[in-house]
Amino acid sequence: MKTLVEGFPLQLEEALGIANDAKLNLKSNVQNIIITGLGGSGIGGTILSELIQDECAIPILVNKDYFLPNFVNKNTLVIISSYSGNTEETVSAMKQAIAKQAQVICITSGGKIKELADENNFDTIIIPGGNPPRSCIGYSLVQLLKIIQFNGFTKTNLLEQVSNSIALLNTEKEFIKSESLIIAKLLKDKLTVIYSLGTCEGVAVRFRQQINENSKMLCWHHTLPEMNHNELVGWTTKNENLAVITFRTYYDFERTIKRYEICKTLFSKYSSSVTDIIAKGNSKLEQYLYLIHIGDWISCDIADLRGVDPIEVDVITNLKNELAKV
Repeated sequence: MKTLVEGFPLQLEEALGIANDAKLNLKSNVQNIIITGLGGSGIGGTILSELIQDECAIPILVNKDYFLPNFVNKNTLVIISSYSGNTEETVSAMKQAIAKQAQVICITSGGKIKELADENNFDTIIIPGGNPPRSCIGYSLVQLLKIIQFNGFTKTNLLEQVSNSIALLNTEKEFIKSESLIIAKLLKDKLTVIYSLGTCEGVAVRFRQQINENSKMLCWHHTLPEMNHNELVGWTTKNENLAVITFRTYYDFERTIKRYEICKTLFSKYSSSVTDIIAKGNSKLEQYLYLIHIGDWISCDIADLRGVDPIEVDVITNLKNELAKV
């Protein structure tokens, strides 16, 4: 897994090549967008929706279930994201998109999704398969950026920002790796509480998922200001088993920053440590990719420190095997 994480900048470069070569047809009269996918295939949709929410003029919904909302129709763009192409929830959602005559674009490495796409002559972007889906977020996310940019839902040159991100990650490589190990040592025996300050909740979710799968640990995440209206009240007892991590960007709202500064005193009082991970980069996308990359490194370093295999996901495999019997 560390080899895959270290190769993230190269993956982004390869993903750009795939995106630039992708043959897409311009969609017409799109009134809403649904990105449907789960786990490592679905988190890109969460990150994208947050990335362009201030610019995209139509609603974007991320779907992580078997079913699509009832409003889906011929004016809905449904983006199917399944790395393996066989995720049963996503296959189910795709069949509903077909039945509802939605406009469909697929991102996959093959499987049933590709078969259905070929049968229905859908635009499909094929990405390299064979690795854990969570390690291939660069491939799927860049294709989402391509689709959104190609269809004019953003005027920002997101693909150019990916190129800038590659340069940033290569420049910051040694700092990211050294900082990651320092943070991993703080978290390896703790229940990690992850907060974002409103601008990058998708990145916080991604980190939670990586701690779950790579580090084999439970953790939770929340976002400000929402946690100020509920979870904050739970911070009443000293617990040395808790460690707080915050993901910060230059785009955090000043009032939310002030809220966090007040809350940080409380977190410090009742947990073992509070660590701010502050993004680098000149655009929101660059900062998101920076945070994703350092979060991935941290999850792998924790796995090393705990002596667990970050690749292994036997419990998920067992679940799929049991479901296959039904």
